Amino acid sequence: MVSLIFAMDISIIILNYKQKGLVKQCVKGILASQPRLKYEIIVIDNDSNDSVLPMVQQLLSPPDRREQHDVQMQLDERYPLPPFQVIASPRNVGFAAGNNLGMRKASGEFLLVMNPDVAIVPGSLEGMVEFMHSHSDAGIIGPRLINPDGSVQHSCRHFPSLLVPLYRRTFIGKLPFARRVLANYLMQNWDHNRDQQVDWLFGAALLIRRSLVEKIGLFDERFFVYFEDLDLCRRSWEAGFSVWYVAGVELVHYHQRLSAEGPALFSLFRKATRIHLASGVKYYAKYLGAKPPRHA
Repeated sequence: MVSLIFAMDISIIILNYKQKGLVKQCVKGILASQPRLKYEIIVIDNDSNDSVLPMVQQLLSPPDRREQHDVQMQLDERYPLPPFQVIASPRNVGFAAGNNLGMRKASGEFLLVMNPDVAIVPGSLEGMVEFMHSHSDAGIIGPRLINPDGSVQHSCRHFPSLLVPLYRRTFIGKLPFARRVLANYLMQNWDHNRDQQVDWLFGAALLIRRSLVEKIGLFDERFFVYFEDLDLCRRSWEAGFSVWYVAGVELVHYHQRLSAEGPALFSLFRKATRIHLASGVKYYAKYLGAKPPRHA
């Protein structure tokens, strides 16, 4: 087998949309963790008009080139600042297309698509890369995500049936049979303290093998936001690559669910909910009549 040489072990891709403060803290956290890896940071801005890209450029510039006092950091000189790229999208193209801009520019063997509201801790990047190296079948992995209070976020799911959205957004979901279906879909009774293969993972922090992307492509840009992570994981399974929930690596996720579940009539007034529903329609239309892939 030919061993490929990559310019980077890992490319960290962060998409911003009006979250400048979170991007700043996210990048600082990556630098402070001092990864023992060859890595790069790519920040994409979805036309936020919040000056996030100049801030990132100053944050990642050598100390003698920094101008703003609020980006000064005390870093170990043994670990130099990583190479970085900043990409300005001329318009808000959404989660899938925005991250694709960064993935196309990435040079790492593994691509970490990460929301700016995720905090990297020392050893986490190394842990994910090590897991990938020891599981050659893995196409996508996701760490255990925890809330700031230490509680575990349920960040993995079973593939949804066509009735799951109906149960989640209507009174039918309160009926006993529907509650059992939802509990299974949400994996509420599953042990989130051990590594295991899963159907799909939330897109808040996904480490993706480059060879998978070369085989199946990037995120499907028909999804503006929501369902693109489910779709990518499904395509990974269909291509013969597994998807893993890795409990041994833990990241803090300051999660804000913009499409919060609620009564369908009232939630429809929220823009995020309408986008979520539109993405759901596109997903079910894409796989109409197809059975979800089976795996171990």
